Amino acid sequence: MLTHRSHARPTAQAGRPAAPRCARVAPLRSVAAQYSPSQRAPGSGTPGQWSTGAVVASGAIALRLRAVSGLAGTCRPSSRSVAAAAGPSSGSAAPTSSRLQAVLDGIDKLNSADPRSVEVDGQQVPYELAYSRWLSDWVARLCGQAGREPSEELRIVARGQHVERWRVPRSSYPEGRTAYLQWREDLKKRHAATTTGLMAEAGYPPESLKRVEQLILKRALKEPEGQIVEDALCLVFLERQFAEFLPKLAEGAAAGGSAEQAQAQAEAEAKMVDILAKTWKKMGDLGRGAALALPMGEKQAELVGRALKAND
Repeated sequence: MLTHRSHARPTAQAGRPAAPRCARVAPLRSVAAQYSPSQRAPGSGTPGQWSTGAVVASGAIALRLRAVSGLAGTCRPSSRSVAAAAGPSSGSAAPTSSRLQAVLDGIDKLNSADPRSVEVDGQQVPYELAYSRWLSDWVARLCGQAGREPSEELRIVARGQHVERWRVPRSSYPEGRTAYLQWREDLKKRHAATTTGLMAEAGYPPESLKRVEQLILKRALKEPEGQIVEDALCLVFLERQFAEFLPKLAEGAAAGGSAEQAQAQAEAEAKMVDILAKTWKKMGDLGRGAALALPMGEKQAELVGRALKAND
């Protein structure tokens, strides 16, 4: 049974000093070239034609790391942000019907109640509200790169993928992988039910509700729209959260002296490298191309290089 909690510990608060901007260096494309120059398709420099390269974590991996670390993502967005989370999303560039707007507004209203917050352009924004806009932006960008207009169902999925996620924290389930997987499955069902409920109220037909449920439950991963959502989840993690997970994981693993801390850091890095190497294979060409264009911090670039070698 799901445990509903109306409060979660905020990860950022009004009046708190601004979170430090993540260090940025070369884009992942140059990192991939440095560690594995022979893996680009012959005669091509086009994103998406690399068999392996820079790597990102999927939405499922981000969930697991967030559950372990307790982070909600406090890295300040760079100036490359598509749009401020509190403002209009680039996913709204396409014409918006009245029923679509009603659903998007309903999701935003629910996510605005998140007691956690993240700094966006100098302002504290409810975390899930910010996350839903980041995901919507990436879905819109990937659709644009694919030369396709996002369907209303896809836009709703992007906005409602994690609706009210804070109400069912990982701590409300027992420890262990079995309980973790059950938590994830229950979350997906809850998100799908909440989102399709808003759609029904707005007058969407049963087939639209079924499609959104299918996408949120990740039962359409082999279809173009399902892959776009998966790629967008990966890109949000890489751009907004990746830099902060590793030190937090190591911090939680080491409570002793410097030797224990060093060992914990090494183990955390090894786990991250393994995760990144495996996850790259789950992304589509659009997601990989977008990932290769992202700048990264020095430590993250090092881990990417190690993951590339692991894939050789």
